Amino acid sequence: MTNLTPGVRSVMQCDNSTGDSCSSHGAGRTLRALQERVTAATPSKWRDALVRSASSNGWIELALLDSAPGGDVDETVWVWNHIDRTHSLPAGTPVSLHGLYHALAIGRERVNVLVAVSLDER
Repeated sequence: MTNLTPGVRSVMQCDNSTGDSCSSHGAGRTLRALQERVTAATPSKWRDALVRSASSNGWIELALLDSAPGGDVDETVWVWNHIDRTHSLPAGTPVSLHGLYHALAIGRERVNVLVAVSLDER
């Protein structure tokens, strides 16, 4: 992901030297309680997806399901989270992406993500 919109690289910087947790609440950081509530209150905005790849620098490539006519896969969306999820998100892992509030559901876990490509730009 080298052609990022202005400001995306600065959003990706974290003050925490350990990389394990971040006190920031920006895109791709800690999920706020309000964000968790609004995603739960808008269930029709969740989009099922499969993980295509996850990189150690936080980028996750998703293949959205039911995005093409006929219900096939093939809309790719890139999201970023400040944690290396290469071990927890191998290719083929089913997830859901919230189209309004930029959260990724990994099983019961909800993760705040930076969406590099808008879901509305289809």
